[in-house]
Amino acid sequence: MSDSSANDWARSWPAPAKLNLFLHVVGRRSDGYHLLQSAFRLIDLADSLRFAPRDDGRIALASLLEGVPEERDLCVRAARLLHAAAAGRGLAAREVSRGVSRGVTREVTRGVTRGVTISLEKRIPMGGGLGGGSSDAATVLLALNRLWQTGFSRPELQALGLQLGADVPFFLSGGNAFAEGVGEVLTPLDLPPAWYLILVPAVQVPTAAVFAASELTRNTKSVKISSFSGGSSGVWSDAEGGKLGVDFGRNDLQPVVCARYPEVARCLDWLAAFGRVRMSGSGACVFAQFDRRGEADAVLAKLPAGMRGMVVAGLARHPLDGG
Repeated sequence: MSDSSANDWARSWPAPAKLNLFLHVVGRRSDGYHLLQSAFRLIDLADSLRFAPRDDGRIALASLLEGVPEERDLCVRAARLLHAAAAGRGLAAREVSRGVSRGVTREVTRGVTRGVTISLEKRIPMGGGLGGGSSDAATVLLALNRLWQTGFSRPELQALGLQLGADVPFFLSGGNAFAEGVGEVLTPLDLPPAWYLILVPAVQVPTAAVFAASELTRNTKSVKISSFSGGSSGVWSDAEGGKLGVDFGRNDLQPVVCARYPEVARCLDWLAAFGRVRMSGSGACVFAQFDRRGEADAVLAKLPAGMRGMVVAGLARHPLDGG
């Protein structure tokens, strides 16, 4: 094993969370999947993953998440999907053939046939609408593609990731994005610096149940976001003059969640006293956007007893973009 390879196995791999700056449900496909438009913003709240090679070919977790069987865990599913995809396209045979002439047959073969133990340190709230599970799966694909030397391109990894969840391709895209389709059609966004105060209600919201709700709005008019320009407020706007941030659009899932989870509504009501607020994804987390960290910290200091919150920064790029 080379020094660089050993360093990759020893390192910690980040999986950042995201916010939905807006989320519109614009239709529904014949297969039941909802058509969306959203702006995804990466933030500096992140889970951490580590990987240890194993010789028995198994893919396993160092410890299970509470309530999530190993076979359903997105990290395990991502690793197994990548392993199967590599075997399916005959990568092992081609690489062994190349390796013979270079004297590295054994090392290359191990890169495909070895198993892995995955260790996950959770910091992103589960069931919070911040994309933690999807981001974990994306980081597994990015990390093991490198550690196993499977050689998949970023678009190929995104195609694999879509099999795991609609948000996974975004976390493989490298940056912030305007999302369409079921969330997989991505247009890069250059967003200005911003700080966010996130409140974490003490509930987990099941995404499938929210999308299945009969009262959910499914016919919001599509918007066109083709270009962005900086404004004096620091909140960028779309080509039609609407602000991109919590002043732009809405979250169509928010009324459904607030009606079913009063704690989410309570957090939104409290935070609304300090500016425009929004729920991220299918909830439960809610947030407000600020131009400066000091403003967000000042509001956090006023948080009532029993409410949990954190201040995070918006990211311009995924921390693993470019390696």
